[in-house]
Amino acid sequence: MKIIVLLFIVFILASLGSALYYLLKDQGKSDRVVKALTVRIGLSMALFLALMVAYYVGWIPETGLR
Repeated sequence: MKIIVLLFIVFILASLGSALYYLLKDQGKSDRVVKALTVRIGLSMALFLALMVAYYVGWIPETGLR
């Protein structure tokens, strides 16, 4: 579970970095920034839902990940 959470965080940060890159490179002339930020929001929501489901199912104990 820890590896999955870390991978999600890495992908979220990569999407945020690509949005910054497109913002600086395109200077608002394309919609690639919006697409990258949409991917980031989707990944963040998926991570949040996955953590909620994992806690509900019992994969994450009440004391947290160790």
